[in-house]
Amino acid sequence: MSSGQFCPRCGEPIERPDRSLPGNPTGQQATLCDACYFDSFELVAAPDELVVHTCAQCGAVERGAEWVDVGAADYTDVAIEETTEALSVHVQAEEIEWGVEPEQIDQNTIKMHCLFRGIVRETVLEEETTVQVRFNRGTCTRCSRIAGDYYASTVQVRATDRTPTDDERKRATTIAQEIVETREETGDRNAFITEIAEDTDGTDIRLSTTQLGRAIADHIQRALGGEITDSRTLITEDEDGNEVYRVTYAVRLPPYPPGTIVEPADDDPVLVQSAHGNLKGVRLTTGSRYEADAADGIDPDVERRGTLDDAVETTVVTIEDEHAVQVLDPDTFAARTIARPSYLDPGADTVHVVSVGSNLYVLPSDAIETE
Repeated sequence: MSSGQFCPRCGEPIERPDRSLPGNPTGQQATLCDACYFDSFELVAAPDELVVHTCAQCGAVERGAEWVDVGAADYTDVAIEETTEALSVHVQAEEIEWGVEPEQIDQNTIKMHCLFRGIVRETVLEEETTVQVRFNRGTCTRCSRIAGDYYASTVQVRATDRTPTDDERKRATTIAQEIVETREETGDRNAFITEIAEDTDGTDIRLSTTQLGRAIADHIQRALGGEITDSRTLITEDEDGNEVYRVTYAVRLPPYPPGTIVEPADDDPVLVQSAHGNLKGVRLTTGSRYEADAADGIDPDVERRGTLDDAVETTVVTIEDEHAVQVLDPDTFAARTIARPSYLDPGADTVHVVSVGSNLYVLPSDAIETE
């Protein structure tokens, strides 16, 4: 039965119950019969070809003004994602479903055969379209900088009145690598290490940004103590005429790092446990706490006597009293009475001792265990 309306395009009577059309079309679109409406209706709009710029080194994809690490298993996943972004579905379509069948043409070309299904005017429509995705391989900004040995900052790991130990060098390098890895995992493509150079004075870590250099220097200082100074060197001007600097962050480690045995003037030998702010440790004779004056900081008037590496394990013979313990001298194997510090476990069968001058001192067991 006719509703008394006629299609303005073909003149055929229109039979349409009272209902709202998908998308609420207005004007002539709302008055067309289904045949004329679908004759000019496009369910999906899609380009014939997409060109995707990718980095041949790291696989990143250029999107707008940025390079993005997509983490795709292969470029088929990238082609599907890029095709999805480029498609537009008609606003009046409902319950859209679609599938895609990739066809690998060659190493740099994939054809995406797409089938769409949707409901318009209570009618199921299907439409097929093919999008050719072509990959243009180049080099991203990050890989270009890495290949060109680019760096914006250097972290120099040095030490006062000594050279950094192997453990300190390794710790500093590990800290730098972990920070860079964390930033890469969060999507920071500007974070990378250009070079790690070792010499007799210490370790130089060249980094991609000044902000990254400062962060790594701060972490090394918190872990190993010492002080940070920085200096800038003008290297060029950018395209806008702004001066571009390289920054060197010098982390100068303390003269007496944890694990060093020092002897203050007119005082008992001390095992250094911290070099943050001022020197702190434990006295080897009594086990009481030692802390240098704030004015002396990390470099008080002390004499270096050794390190934990000089420790030797020996046998406990007997506990004589609260102030003395008898051990076997590791050199002569004779029983010898030495000071008993408060940290000595009375049930211990063996202890680690260190020689300072002609005297032996018992070391804390937890200091040896952390070595």
